[in-house]
Amino acid sequence: MTTGEIVRGTSGAADGPSEPEKVSTPLVTPGRAWGMTGLVIFLYVVNYADKAVLGIIAQPLARDLGLNSSQIGLVGSLFFVTFTVGGFLAGPLNKYLTLRWALLALGLVWSVVMLPLVVSASFAVLVVCRMLLGFAEGPSSALMHTATYSWHPPAKRGLPGAFLTGSASVAKILLAPVLTFITVNYGWKMALIALSVLGAVWVLCWLTGWKEGPFTAKTAKTAKAVENADTASTEPSVPWHKILLTRTFISCAALIMVVYALSTVVLTWLPSYFEVGLGYSAMQAGSMFALPSIVGLCLMIFSGTVTDRLLGKGYRSRVVRIIVPSVGVLLCGAILVFLPSISTPALAVAVVSFGYGIGSIAFPLINAAISELCPPQQTAGTMGVFLALMAVGGLVAPYATGVLVDNAATPAEGYAAAFQAIGIVGAIAAVAVLVFANPERDRKLIRGIA
Repeated sequence: MTTGEIVRGTSGAADGPSEPEKVSTPLVTPGRAWGMTGLVIFLYVVNYADKAVLGIIAQPLARDLGLNSSQIGLVGSLFFVTFTVGGFLAGPLNKYLTLRWALLALGLVWSVVMLPLVVSASFAVLVVCRMLLGFAEGPSSALMHTATYSWHPPAKRGLPGAFLTGSASVAKILLAPVLTFITVNYGWKMALIALSVLGAVWVLCWLTGWKEGPFTAKTAKTAKAVENADTASTEPSVPWHKILLTRTFISCAALIMVVYALSTVVLTWLPSYFEVGLGYSAMQAGSMFALPSIVGLCLMIFSGTVTDRLLGKGYRSRVVRIIVPSVGVLLCGAILVFLPSISTPALAVAVVSFGYGIGSIAFPLINAAISELCPPQQTAGTMGVFLALMAVGGLVAPYATGVLVDNAATPAEGYAAAFQAIGIVGAIAAVAVLVFANPERDRKLIRGIA
């Protein structure tokens, strides 16, 4: 699509004023589409760095404030309580604000919300700041996916989705060692200040560069508002229950909860596992925090590229966006189940890294499958509910891991038991998705097509 205008609700070339009323839409070229996607990826990096910093500063923060593992885990889980609640605001924010201003407002909140902890450090302030951060980050993932999808048609969303989800890995690969260095040499408060500065840089880039693409509801709504527009060309909305109660949505939500539970345990506890459980130094642990993310990023980009090409060759969405990620999660579970029996630190690091990496391919592929179910104007709302449900995995997993560590014979045994449990539940959820999920079938049911 390279058109410059939509005329009476249909796309057409900008050859002149052949119709009295026209609505401008963005020119789509590969360079521009990926440039806009890059701005969203930058935001996702900032977003994930704000999440990840707790894992990086957990041990010095615990020493300064006198916290145990259960309390640190509780802080991690409480973040996802408000994250889940905030996720349901994605639809309303997209309805009443443009993506430009909604994401700008959220980014500004992330940049400042942790600063009170720098001024007055206490367990209560830590809890409040992290819960406020979770509430502001809750709607962001759905809005960022919607912003990215606005520049890519449905059949080509696997790769940009992989880059978007993979930007969480970029945050850990590029920023985790930097934040670890700052924490070790200048203290955990300076790490929080550095993230605020990074957020301010993104705000400037976003204000000067972002425009919404044509593959979302905003273009359709604008075209529909034109007098005498051909409303038949705009796909009608459907009742929400038709989307949210499909077998694809429910089974995929169960799977993504478990994969996200793994992600939140890695996010909150992995540096502590490497340091306290496996005996690495704080600097080594912070640097190795990136290893699972490197594996995950490579596998997500590879799977996104291959599955988009397979869709282009006519393969069904069930094959490339359901079977492929489900097999990945099954492999993840099979690998993690053996972690408690591994006593070699380097091998344990390798097992966690590959298990996390192969399971992570579920994020972009399952998200793309869910985006297929709904009309374009309901993408943000659908993704908001789906990603809010995904965050339920984060409500339990960080705190449960902290309790296991506090009550295990050794910290290493507690961490390994947590990873093993997630692997087993993930394998069960993957089997359920293989049995029940079928995007093509449920898309037809939602639209009332026999």
